Amino acid sequence: MGHILYGYQIINGKAEIDEQAAERIKTLFQSYLTGDSLATAAKKAEIAAYHAGVGRMLRNKHYLGDEYYPAIIDPDTFAAAEAERIRRAEMLGRIRESKQEPEVVYPTVFRIREGTERLDDLFQQAEYAYSLIESEEP
Repeated sequence: MGHILYGYQIINGKAEIDEQAAERIKTLFQSYLTGDSLATAAKKAEIAAYHAGVGRMLRNKHYLGDEYYPAIIDPDTFAAAEAERIRRAEMLGRIRESKQEPEVVYPTVFRIREGTERLDDLFQQAEYAYSLIESEEP
C-alpha cells in the first residue's frame, strides 16, 4: 500500500492503531468541536498539516473503522464534527447550492415516412433518409 492514513501503522500487512497519533486525532476532533479553527485545532493536536489537509482528516470515514482500518473516532464525535463543519460553512456563506437546470424534454417517439427515392451518392441517400424522420413531442 503506497499511503497509510495518519493515525495508523502497518504491522504484518494489517493496519493497526498508532496510539500516539490516534490521541492526536482525538485531540484534533475535540479541539475542533470546542470551537477552534482547523489550523488551531491542528496546532493543539501537534499535527503538522494545512487547513485543507485538516479538513480532509475531519471528513475521513476511515477513522470510524472499516474492513481495513480499526476505529479511532466514535460515530457520535464524527457526526458532531461534520455537523459543526457544515454549520460553520453555512455561517460563512461557503455552501453552494446547485442551480436548478430547466428540464429538457426530448422527443421519445419518432416516425419515418416511406422513402421512395434511390440516389447513387450514399451521403445524399443518408441525407434524404434523415429528412423523412418526423418527431412527435409529448
